[in-house]
Amino acid sequence: MADTTPTTPRAKPTFQPTTPATSRVTNTNVVHPSPHYTTTRRHSLYGVEDRVVIDPGSLIWKVGFSGEGRPRDVFYAREKCATPLWNLSRANDAAERAEDDRLLDIWLQTCLRSVFHDSLLTDPKARKVILVEHPLQPLYIKDMIARILFENQVPSVSFASSHLLSLFAVGRITGLVLDCGYLESVALPIFAARPLYPQLRTTPLAGARLNLHLKALLLMFGTYLPPPTSLSSAVNIPAANRSTRIPDEVLNDAVIEEIKTRCCFVGPTLRDDLEVRGGTPADDYGSEMDILPSETTQSESDFSHAGLESTVSSQQESSEFSVISNPRSVSTYGHRQDDYLQALAAMYRRHSSCTDLKMSVIPPSNQQTGTGRGTLIIPGWIRERAAEVLFEGGDVDETSLAETILDVLLKVPVDLRKTLASSILVTGGTAALPGFIPRLHSELLRATAPPSTPNDGQPEKRLSPRFDKYASLRPLVPYFAILNNPSPPPPTSSRAGANAGKAPAFIP
Repeated sequence: MADTTPTTPRAKPTFQPTTPATSRVTNTNVVHPSPHYTTTRRHSLYGVEDRVVIDPGSLIWKVGFSGEGRPRDVFYAREKCATPLWNLSRANDAAERAEDDRLLDIWLQTCLRSVFHDSLLTDPKARKVILVEHPLQPLYIKDMIARILFENQVPSVSFASSHLLSLFAVGRITGLVLDCGYLESVALPIFAARPLYPQLRTTPLAGARLNLHLKALLLMFGTYLPPPTSLSSAVNIPAANRSTRIPDEVLNDAVIEEIKTRCCFVGPTLRDDLEVRGGTPADDYGSEMDILPSETTQSESDFSHAGLESTVSSQQESSEFSVISNPRSVSTYGHRQDDYLQALAAMYRRHSSCTDLKMSVIPPSNQQTGTGRGTLIIPGWIRERAAEVLFEGGDVDETSLAETILDVLLKVPVDLRKTLASSILVTGGTAALPGFIPRLHSELLRATAPPSTPNDGQPEKRLSPRFDKYASLRPLVPYFAILNNPSPPPPTSSRAGANAGKAPAFIP
């Protein structure tokens, strides 16, 4: 007779789930439908589903899905107009502020509708959302975006720091992130994935300031060729006779943004003895501020006429550019601003070998209709040296980008300085200019260099020592390293060699 003694039930054998060994897509340039990976299960920071990632900037929005290597779409917030959605200041009047908020709400609804129905082609009810937030983004803007998303029945909204996500994207959890955007540049230290917000530093030297400086230089030194009235006049009339100053109506925000992104780059560092902020530039370069007078139209801006009352003489190197000589009554500030720009032009021309570029633009509406489009002649030295405004320091409220990074290093604990100095990450649209990151590294070295003592031929005269703000950071010079530097200099330490240019996007 068989033994029928009952036995204790045993637990079921444990099941070990494994990821199918399916090769990923080899061609990364092709945009695939979500999910991006071909495996059935993927470990992610937010689970296995792909979330919608929205990076709402004041000027440009970037949207896509989590887990993908690049955004699905990048677009201007105001469609094709390069005008920011919000500024750093708000109206003081309550009625005006309410009207601005109402217009902002309309634009945000338009942008978010375009994100889901035009860029991503997904149902907002089926996707959770990750909002990339700026550390200093106003609370009312974040509240407005979250309210609009929940009104469209989004399952959940998560806010993530833009600096922290940028550091995660290069595989680091500790570093000093400089975000050079449109309205301002912000440097934030991050240690062990924890942003150190009390040590945050910011400067208004960013894309908006670069646009204003570029427009001022083009209005004063650029050349505009209006479209000829007929095809025969285009052949018979020389271009020098048709050239005028650039009308203010031509240089709108979209044209300035296109010139900045397509034509401009960052040149190497100038000599240390050529500083224009420390003194009066008109006295040092007065012999090189003369330009050739010529005729002009009545559509020029008032700013382009500032400081041109005096008699000017011709100069051989600037004979192809025409400048207005109509005398107008201007203020003392206009004279100072004009002299400052003239001094910059005299200095930048001597240290630039870049060629001029021609760009077709739409003629202003008040100009006589001709055949075709007008032509902008952009001087080469403006293309190369317009971004110098981002690296000019010395102001308490408007520190340069290098000084902003060094101010952060002064505020962090001493034992973190070497680690952060060797893990600097530069992000933002303005930082995408060619040559920006190598120039920033050279500016860091120049700002921490010992101050030079003036030698006036009197060795017996004792001078008071100059204030050396960054003397305590001088031992960090061998360790300075930018993670996404496309052309890092020869390393001066093992830590700098292990980090400089080692971000995934720049690994050869």
